[in-house]
Amino acid sequence: MNSSMKSLQALGGKYGAAAQGLSAPLLVVAILALMVLPIPPWLLDTFFTLNIAVALMVMMVAAYMIRPLDFAAFPTVLLLTTLMRLSLNVASTRVVLLEGHTGPGAAGAVIEAFGHFLIGGNFAVGLIVFAILVVINFVVITKGAERIAEVSARFTLDAMPGKQMAVDADLNAGLINEDEAKRRRAEVGEEANFFGSMDGASKFVRGDAIAGILILLLNIVGGFIIGMAQHGLSAGQAADNYVLLAVGDALVAQIPGLLISVAAAMVVSRVGKGEDMGRQIIDQLFMSPRVLAVTGGVLAVLGLIPGMPHIVFLGMGSALIYAAWVLARRQQAEKAAKAAAPAQQQQAPAGDSGEASWDDLQPVDLLGLELGYRLIALVDKKRQGDLLTRIKGVRRKFAQEVGFLPPAVHVRDNLELKPSAYRVTLRGVSIAEGEAFPGMFLAINPGGISTPLIGTPTTDPAFGLPAHWIDERQKEAAQMAGFTVVDSETVMATHLSHLMQVHAAKLLSRTETQQLVEHVARQAPKLIEEVVPKMVSISTFQKVLQLLLEDAVHIRDIRTIIETLAEHAPQTQDPVELARRVRIALSPAIVQQIYGPTRELNVIAIEPGLERLLVQALGNPAAPSLDPGVAEILTQKAADVAQKQEELGMPACLLVPDSIRNAIARLLKRVAPRLQVLSHSEIPETHTIRIGPILKGASA
Repeated sequence: MNSSMKSLQALGGKYGAAAQGLSAPLLVVAILALMVLPIPPWLLDTFFTLNIAVALMVMMVAAYMIRPLDFAAFPTVLLLTTLMRLSLNVASTRVVLLEGHTGPGAAGAVIEAFGHFLIGGNFAVGLIVFAILVVINFVVITKGAERIAEVSARFTLDAMPGKQMAVDADLNAGLINEDEAKRRRAEVGEEANFFGSMDGASKFVRGDAIAGILILLLNIVGGFIIGMAQHGLSAGQAADNYVLLAVGDALVAQIPGLLISVAAAMVVSRVGKGEDMGRQIIDQLFMSPRVLAVTGGVLAVLGLIPGMPHIVFLGMGSALIYAAWVLARRQQAEKAAKAAAPAQQQQAPAGDSGEASWDDLQPVDLLGLELGYRLIALVDKKRQGDLLTRIKGVRRKFAQEVGFLPPAVHVRDNLELKPSAYRVTLRGVSIAEGEAFPGMFLAINPGGISTPLIGTPTTDPAFGLPAHWIDERQKEAAQMAGFTVVDSETVMATHLSHLMQVHAAKLLSRTETQQLVEHVARQAPKLIEEVVPKMVSISTFQKVLQLLLEDAVHIRDIRTIIETLAEHAPQTQDPVELARRVRIALSPAIVQQIYGPTRELNVIAIEPGLERLLVQALGNPAAPSLDPGVAEILTQKAADVAQKQEELGMPACLLVPDSIRNAIARLLKRVAPRLQVLSHSEIPETHTIRIGPILKGASA
C-alpha cells in the first residue's frame, strides 16, 4: 500500500512538473488566441478582471520585494502582461465595432462600468481622463523608469569586474568556499542580466501606451463610420454608443498598464537589501521628529493666513506636531533605557552594534597583487581576461618546480596606483611594482638585436632586459626580428613567478610547512612519523627548508631531505649544519639545476692566497672578522665575473671550501644574486670540474 502511494505521488509530481513547464507556452497561445477568436462579452469581462488582478499582484510583489533579483522574472512578466492587454484590446475592439450599435453594454459589464460609473457617462470627460493617464504613464513614470533602468544597467556592467575580482579574492584568501564563490558569481551575472533586460523591457510599457492611444482613435473613427454608415445611427447616437465604449475600453486597459508601469519603476528604483519598500519608506521618511515638527509648523502657519482653509491646515499641522512630540518622547525613552542599563549589558558581543572586536582585525595577505583600475579588465573573464588563470598556473608551476604549494595570491584593486600600474606585496610590504597595458605587447630584447621598434621603451620587470611596449600591428615584425613578444597577462604572470622564486623562503610559512608535512605523511607515513616532529621539530624543519630555499635549492626531493635529517639529527639540531648536510645529499640535483646534464662543470675559483685569508677569517668563529676592504674587493670582482659568465651564456658558479660556503654565499647574495656558491663536497663524484675565471686579491 505504501509503495503504491509513493508511486502515485511520484507520478503526480512528474506530471505536475510537466504541467508547470507547459504553463508558459499555453499562456502565450491563449493570449494570442484572443486576437483571432471571437470572445463573448461575459468571457471578455472575465479576462479584463484577470488583467486587473494580475496588475495588482505584480505591483504588490514589487512593493514587498527585498532586492531586485527577488523578482527576476519581472521582464518576462512585463512582456506577457503587455501582450495580454493588447490582445484584450483587439478582442474588445472587435466586439465594440460589431455590437456597439446595440448599446453601452455590448462589450460587457466591465467596459460599461468604466464608461458610466468612472466618468459619469460623459465621453468628453473620459477622453480627458484617458489623456491624463497616458501622460502620467508615458511621460512621467515610464520615462523615469526607463532612464533608471538604463543607468542601472550601465553601472552594473561597469561594476562587474570589481565584484568578480572581490569574489575571486575572497576565494583565494580562503574566506569563502568554491560553492559560495560560484553562487556569488552567478548572482553578479544575474544582476547584470536583470538590469540589462529591464533596460529593454521598459520599451514594452512605452509601446503599450502608444498602442493604447492608437487603438482609442481607431475605435472612435471606426465606430463613427460603422455606426453611421452601416447601422444608420445619428452622430449623437454613434458618439453615445461607440465613443463611450471606446473610452471605457481604453480606461480598462490603461489602468492596469499604469499599475504595471508603477511596478516597473519600483523594481528599478529599489535601493537597499535589508527590508521591504514600505518599511524602508516609513523608517526613512516618518521617523524623524524634527522633520515632522517643522512640516507641522509650516502647515499651522499657513492655516492662520486669512482666506486659507483653516480647519484642514490647522488640523493636519496639529496632527504632525503631535506625532513629532510622541516620536521624540519615545526616542528619548529608548536612549534613557540604554543609558540606565548596567555597563555589562552595554558591552555587546563581538559583531553587535558598533563596538570594536577581533573580527575587525584583518590578517595581512601573505602574497598580494594590487591592480590599477585599467588592469581590472585582465581579471574579468567576460572581457577575455585570463590573469587569474595565469596566476593559478604560476602557483601550480611553482609547486611542481620548488616543492611546496605557495599561498594564494590575493588580487585586489588599488585606486592609489597609476591606472596601468600593479604592485606585488609580501606580508603587506611592497616588493615590486610594474606597468602593463592591456591590448599591447611587450617586445623583449634577449640581447644583440639592434632592429628599431615603434613603441614605448621600457625594461622587462622580471629580468631587467631592455624592451618596448608595442601595439598588435608591430607584433609580427618584432617576432621576425628576434624579439620575445608577450602580452600583458604574461608579463605580469612572469614577473610574479620570478618574485615567488626569489622570495620562496619567505613564502614558506609555518602553515605551508605543516601542510607539506601532512602531504608527505599521506605518501610515506612511517618516514615522516619517525623524523618530524620526533627527531626534528616543526620549527627546525621549517628553518632548514628556508635555508635551502634562500640558496635557490628546490625542495622537491623531500624524501631525501627527511632521510638526511633522520641520519644527522641525533648529532646536531643546528639548522645551519643540518642544511649543509642536506645540501651535500642533494648535490646531484643542485648541480643539475645549475648546469643541466653536462658532466664537466666550468666553475669560478678563488686565488689560493685570498682563499686562505677567507678561511682564516670566516671559517673560524673565534678568529678576527674579515677586513672590510677585502670584502668590498671580493664582492666587486665576484659581481663582475658573474656578469661576464652570464654574457657568455655560461652558469655563474663559485667553488669554495666547505667551511666558508655559507659565509661567502651570504656575503655575495646582495651584489650577485644569480651567482651560485658550491662547496667542494657538493661536487658529485660523477662530475669533473674545469677552473674558469679566478677571483684575485688586491695585490693582483
